[in-house]
Amino acid sequence: MEGKMTWTVADAVDYYGFPADRSKTGGWVPAALILVVEVCERLSTMGIAVNLVTYLIGTMHLPSSTSANIVTDFLGTSFLLCLLGGFLADSFLGRYKTIAIFAAIEALGTGALAISTKLRQLRPPTCGATATDCKQANGFQMGILYVSLYLIAIGTGGLKSSVSGFGTDQFDEKDEKEKAQMAYFFNRFVFFISFGTLTAVTVLVYLQDEVGRSWAYGICSVSMCMAIMVFLSGTKRYRYKKSMGSPIVHIFQVIVAATRKRNMDLHFNAGSLYEDTPENSRIDHTNQFCFLDKASIVAEGDFEKSAAGAAPNLWKLCSVTRVEEVKMMIRLLPIWATTIIFWTSYAQMITFSVEQASTMERSLGNFQIPAGSLTVFFVVAIMITLAVNDRLIMPLWKKWKGKPGFTNLQRIAIGLVMSTCGMAAAALCERKRLSVAKATGDSTAATLPISVFFLIPQFFLVGSGEAFIYTGQLDFFIIGSPKGMKTMSTGLFLTTLSLGFFVSSFLVSIVKRLTGSKDGEGWLADDINHGRLDCFYGLLAVLGSINFVVYLVCAACWYRPTKTKSADLHEMGISTSTSTAVNGSSIEENC
Repeated sequence: MEGKMTWTVADAVDYYGFPADRSKTGGWVPAALILVVEVCERLSTMGIAVNLVTYLIGTMHLPSSTSANIVTDFLGTSFLLCLLGGFLADSFLGRYKTIAIFAAIEALGTGALAISTKLRQLRPPTCGATATDCKQANGFQMGILYVSLYLIAIGTGGLKSSVSGFGTDQFDEKDEKEKAQMAYFFNRFVFFISFGTLTAVTVLVYLQDEVGRSWAYGICSVSMCMAIMVFLSGTKRYRYKKSMGSPIVHIFQVIVAATRKRNMDLHFNAGSLYEDTPENSRIDHTNQFCFLDKASIVAEGDFEKSAAGAAPNLWKLCSVTRVEEVKMMIRLLPIWATTIIFWTSYAQMITFSVEQASTMERSLGNFQIPAGSLTVFFVVAIMITLAVNDRLIMPLWKKWKGKPGFTNLQRIAIGLVMSTCGMAAAALCERKRLSVAKATGDSTAATLPISVFFLIPQFFLVGSGEAFIYTGQLDFFIIGSPKGMKTMSTGLFLTTLSLGFFVSSFLVSIVKRLTGSKDGEGWLADDINHGRLDCFYGLLAVLGSINFVVYLVCAACWYRPTKTKSADLHEMGISTSTSTAVNGSSIEENC
């Protein structure tokens, strides 16, 4: 019996519903099949996003600030919908079905976008000799474009919330070998999606500019269809984790139960609080957020009679473990909030930085580099940073400190610093570009006599920052969340990207309103050669510096890991002394 148990994964089942056989399910091969879907999703989403601003300005004839906001709103919605995808995966569909369904929706969206860019009726007429002859896209044309983009956004939201979680499901945390493989999975996950982005910003952007956008977007649709087939081919090799119900409902049950008992005194020992969770799945009580502990106080009327016997009404009485799960999610929020500004800086790399590139000298011999392809330096920076971290920093750090590389909180901190430096570099580069534009005396010139390679430092700094912060956030949110809320926590992590893009749109609108004028001048002028984009970048650098200080305070003073995660926390270099359960003394005294 013991020999048999070693070949099964306790909390996972196979396609037929039997305990998953370790030798026949899970591991790197199924995880790789799942990664294919994410690679193609990134190929499609980024292939569209990085060059969309040039299409909106050059073909749809929209102002630069409006075009930038359309791109950031599209990406923001894509990541915000990850919460919906996470909810559906945890509550109804499961991760496998969620990935399959939303991948099909994204394939449909990219196909619709290919058609919308092909049909002449869905684009405004070409501009005449003067600016007054330029007619913006009408409501119907923009409506079709929006439908296509937001079908893609829906597909992206459902996919991203489940792909990383389903990938980690293929590894058993209780097996030391597979746990080590999971640690490397996060780095390789980001590396492979960066490869998808690299293909998007080189091959796809080139096809969009030189062959036709409809062909490039058609390739995205076909690649998503192929990814779906690859994903389905591994159906019988995947490990499936049983859904534990909607985590959102669980959270509200704890809040409602604690609110109902808000007038009760917390003079109980931790041992007297209600607990019905199996011993091996319990989470020890902690002293933080004591108000929620009232949800575990047993009171009259908390139990309801049924055919199976008395059972607690979960809207009146919750177990200590259920309460601690909610506390774990609350502890994630300060780190969640302080990482939003990074993605606001990131948004500039695919909007205003691309617009900067379109005005600069992009020749490389006889080859003209597409403006959208400048983000290749951004992606290359990510891949180089991940490779160095995976092959050099992690092994050396393990030999020196006995830990597998930087902790997740340290990686997030590094990412925040690098993005702030990236915005400072962007401000200096833009100041140089504006001085050249002023010296030429012709702000409407198609190409300024300044090399586009001046933009490389900002792309490299923010790109390297993403390599650290993305892996750090993904690791932090998955490890720091309860077992039954990992999909939701992944969605929560991805909302930092969403809100980062929305904050970018908000800042652009506010700066445009406060600094603009009737003739379209200001920091974010319709013609960036008339504007002060360097001031906007400088503003982001200042906001990033302030945010980093707040992050350090939150990481040091608010976040307290739970005792059940002590092994992981030891690897992260975080003390668990703050999460010791109450023994003997009253909860009220410790609070």
